[in-house]
Amino acid sequence: MAIANQIKALLKSHVDGDDALFLSIAMQMAAQEAKQGHGKFAKEIRDLIDEAKSTRRTNDLTPIPLVKPKGELSNLLNVSYPKLRLVDMVLSANIETRLQRLIKEHKHVQKLRSHGLAPRKKLLLIGPPGTGKTLTASVLAGELGLPLFIVRLESLMTKYMGETAGKLRLIFDAIQQTRGVYLFDEFDSIGAQRGNTNDVGEIRRVLNSFLQMIEQDTSDSLLIAATNHSEMLDHALFRRFDDLIEYDLPEKKEIVAAFKSKLAAFKTSRILWTKVTEAADKLSYGDITRACEDAIKDAIIHNKEFVSHSDLIHSIKERCLIRQKQQVNS
Repeated sequence: MAIANQIKALLKSHVDGDDALFLSIAMQMAAQEAKQGHGKFAKEIRDLIDEAKSTRRTNDLTPIPLVKPKGELSNLLNVSYPKLRLVDMVLSANIETRLQRLIKEHKHVQKLRSHGLAPRKKLLLIGPPGTGKTLTASVLAGELGLPLFIVRLESLMTKYMGETAGKLRLIFDAIQQTRGVYLFDEFDSIGAQRGNTNDVGEIRRVLNSFLQMIEQDTSDSLLIAATNHSEMLDHALFRRFDDLIEYDLPEKKEIVAAFKSKLAAFKTSRILWTKVTEAADKLSYGDITRACEDAIKDAIIHNKEFVSHSDLIHSIKERCLIRQKQQVNS
């Protein structure tokens, strides 16, 4: 019945001339096919959607914005143009709903501006490593057709008095001038609480500068800060963000969905999902992705036509051992 309703919705959106809705429904169908294990068919649908979007942009004579940081900014920002979509992630219902809301607000930014309103554009993502924080930035950029700028913290943070704050100003100038998604990953290196015993004056000044700049930002860019250590953040930061999203390790249902999604493009045989879920307990989405990739690579190297249950369990156990060693050394 779901397929029948989607087909009817597709036809209605075509008749109404609502291209955005038509493509959205098509993406939903692609996601559904992927979850059912029809990875090749799902990819074909997504490729057709991307082709349709490209053709529409060409027909509308709307240039695709290609931006490359120049001068000193080239050392501070890495730019990419992600093609990922929300359907490529496995998320809890709560997080997916909140991200969909944010995407809708940014797609209707001019309409909101005309009523004196602004979309949510300052987002704080917190949670353990590998739970999807960085991937979320790529997906939001892909959904909005915007460049993704990742702040290079190793170039931003310097030992010289006042230099870091000056570089931070360059980044916020870019945020104002070039609409995009700007990611401050490992944000606790900037936003650590003032007054920590190991704090130094320069770090306090950088945090104060960041607080002022984010408060004054009136751009249409999307600023995302992500951290694995929210407990280290200065309390003054939280009220500067429009939204805070907390990520966590996947639960049983999400574990199965993640494995099926990552294995969709390769054949599998007799996977016992209950056993897989038990073995993968406490693994992150990143760990699940690597376990699937390891199992697929092993199958390809040994000329196997499919990934078996034992192959997958072996990869999961290897990933669990790596995770345990990382936790011991952290």
